[in-house]
Amino acid sequence: MKYPFQEIETKWQKFWEEKKVYKTDLTDKENNLYCLVMFIYPSGAKLHCGHWYNYGPTDSWARLKKLQGYNVFEPMGYDAFGLPAENYAIKTGVHPKESTMKNIADIREMLKRMGTMYDWDAELMTCAPEYYKWNQYLFLQLYKRGLAYRKNAPVNWCSSCQTVLAREQVLGDGNCERCGTTVEQKNLTQWFFKITQYADELLDGLNKIDWPEKTKLMQTNWIGRSYGTEVEFKIEGHDDKLTVFTTRPDTLFGVTYVVLAPEKELVQKITKSEFKIDVDKYIEQTKLLTEVDRTSTVKEKTGVPTGAYAINPVNGERVPIWVADYVLATYGTGYVMAVPAHDERDFLFAKKFELPIRKVILQEGTDVKADLTEAFTEVGTMINSGKYDGINSDDGIEKITEDLAAQGLGRKTKNYRLRDWLISRQRYWGTPIPIIHCEHCREVPVPEEQLPVLLPYEANFKSDGGSPLAGNTNFVNTTCPKCGAPAKRDADTMDTFVDSSWYYLRFLNPNFSEGMFDTKLGNAWTPVDMYVGGAEHATMHLLYARFIHKVLRDIGLVNSDEPFKKLIHQGTITNNGAKMSKSKGNIVNPDDFIVNVGADVFRMYLMFMGPYELGGDWSDKGIVGVDRFVQRVYSMFEANAGIAKQAVLKDKFEIAELAEIEKNIYRKINATLAKVSVEIDHFRFNTAVAALMELINELKGLDECSTELKSYTLERFASMIAPLAPHLGEECWQMIGKENSLFEQPVWFEVDQLALTKENALVVVQINGKMRAKVEVPYNLPEAEVKVAVFEDEKVKLYTDGKQLVKEIYVPNKIYNIVVK
Repeated sequence: MKYPFQEIETKWQKFWEEKKVYKTDLTDKENNLYCLVMFIYPSGAKLHCGHWYNYGPTDSWARLKKLQGYNVFEPMGYDAFGLPAENYAIKTGVHPKESTMKNIADIREMLKRMGTMYDWDAELMTCAPEYYKWNQYLFLQLYKRGLAYRKNAPVNWCSSCQTVLAREQVLGDGNCERCGTTVEQKNLTQWFFKITQYADELLDGLNKIDWPEKTKLMQTNWIGRSYGTEVEFKIEGHDDKLTVFTTRPDTLFGVTYVVLAPEKELVQKITKSEFKIDVDKYIEQTKLLTEVDRTSTVKEKTGVPTGAYAINPVNGERVPIWVADYVLATYGTGYVMAVPAHDERDFLFAKKFELPIRKVILQEGTDVKADLTEAFTEVGTMINSGKYDGINSDDGIEKITEDLAAQGLGRKTKNYRLRDWLISRQRYWGTPIPIIHCEHCREVPVPEEQLPVLLPYEANFKSDGGSPLAGNTNFVNTTCPKCGAPAKRDADTMDTFVDSSWYYLRFLNPNFSEGMFDTKLGNAWTPVDMYVGGAEHATMHLLYARFIHKVLRDIGLVNSDEPFKKLIHQGTITNNGAKMSKSKGNIVNPDDFIVNVGADVFRMYLMFMGPYELGGDWSDKGIVGVDRFVQRVYSMFEANAGIAKQAVLKDKFEIAELAEIEKNIYRKINATLAKVSVEIDHFRFNTAVAALMELINELKGLDECSTELKSYTLERFASMIAPLAPHLGEECWQMIGKENSLFEQPVWFEVDQLALTKENALVVVQINGKMRAKVEVPYNLPEAEVKVAVFEDEKVKLYTDGKQLVKEIYVPNKIYNIVVK
């Protein structure tokens, strides 16, 4: 009979739901294990292959752990706020709340059809007031501690999405990661979270977590810690000073000009009147460029002089002050000392504008007087540097820094590439920021007892660049909690990465009303043991969640340093070598295959395609092979229905008492059990499926085995296939006569280690480089006895009798090499 997958999958899904088989007892903290996938963004009503590839295999890992006796918690929820629902509303007129709730309902049913073991009692959605109330509470906790602040700053603006983007949301080509529009620069007053205060801990904490090295490196580079020296330059004719950060104070005697970022207020203050028109024009031109454009190494260097001069603190020399777009106000101090002889960018700028290039570090083996054709940026000997001449430049870094510090002109310091997290969004579908603006009291936080600040249903989505909520007077107009005067609510909403920065804690009790989350459960179940999701979140969600977890620790809500103990990234499923997309016409719709072959076959084929972290290329022929395997498994169990009730069940067998074919099957089932356990545990699902395929080929002689060994074998086969194909596994378990659900009363069998030891080895005999015979000998037989067995073989005698033995090499249990002449 053909495997009736539709009937069986429906049967077990109904059973699991009715019996609440996957309800986790969170009070049972013994052997507990928290497995989590990055929750789904319900921007569409269907699950695509990428969702399946993230959720299915991770669920298989969690199922293995459940069978092995762990108290597994595997929840699912919805990252429900965000821009796509709002853009959909602009396009169709369907309110974001309506489209989001409909998508969630559809997705929930699809996830259940997948056969996942999510604890549906723990389901949450971030667009619910019961959830986003605590986003607002979190904001207020950061605000109290000076970690949430508002300032006017240059920001990345997407004209299509009509909102500000964090630096992490701008692609390498300067375009919006969501819609691909070129990002512009704007000056806006925005809210920030002070993630930079945790920069060192975010870096150092990477050593404590089991994450992919590439992801840790991306965070390391994004935080960008560098050690250097802050140096103060006086400005001629002004009381103001320029403080520059440099990693090369040894080159200070080579400074021939100083550069300011166009956005710095100091530019307007010091620019001479005769230079003002050109400087103002240049500043306006810079606003049209993205940060990526400005820092590009291939872009032609531009800049204008201010007419002002700075005084070099080490030699008193006057150096001109320029404005140039390659200096960013948000990196370092926004001021740069330029050393053309020893910095590539400064060298090109100086060449273009005919500024002096003074060599102060001599490359070994070169002439002091020779002109430079390019910047020398390596270690060398200091020259033209006064009392420091002749010193190795590395030593000069320390000496000059010490001397500057002693004179109050500089100090050793650290700098970071990381910028504070910009969380303001000029969009509707998000968490309202809990701040009230009063003419008398200025910024006033909403009292905690008045949370949540509810997101109103009415809003004008077709924004003109301001916040859609600004047009809702019923929402905006309020009274000041401090003085009672008329006031206005903040009309921006929070970045949706705030929602996902702590959701793993709320899953543990999504209905908890006494705080952000149940801290007792949070401390017992976090950090999350296994977290699985896309590598594209390396410098956004994964960094923000680490930051917020540390903040929550510091305010006493969690007792751990990191949110996710182990992290795994899934690869990408392609079709004909290309990423799936509607425009390419190569989309694979999971629903079609669920109807035709079932959820288990689809899940198992995705796992069989290749290494999980790499993904694979879709093949319709490949899924046929997996379906054929499932049919064979079902037929084998159908042929042995009720076998477990007919046999006296054994935990192990005496190998010596088994017939030869029984020995082979007994050894193979135990070897496969050992392999499948290890492979699934390490997310090597493809090799686990392959091992079961290999096993079924070895079970052709199962009919010749005793009833007891048949039952032994099929019990273990059902248990092994259950994590990978849960509906099939449950059915097979029941077919052989088991009364309880495999996942209701989990079973994972111990490996008989004696069955893994080999009795005999097949030694290949090579004579003068050619294979001439195969000799079976007892495993690990001493070499002298192997030699006797080899030379007694008739084929070996044929090629060696009457010849001189030149050399013999024995590779134990594998090869016996003979050279004769």
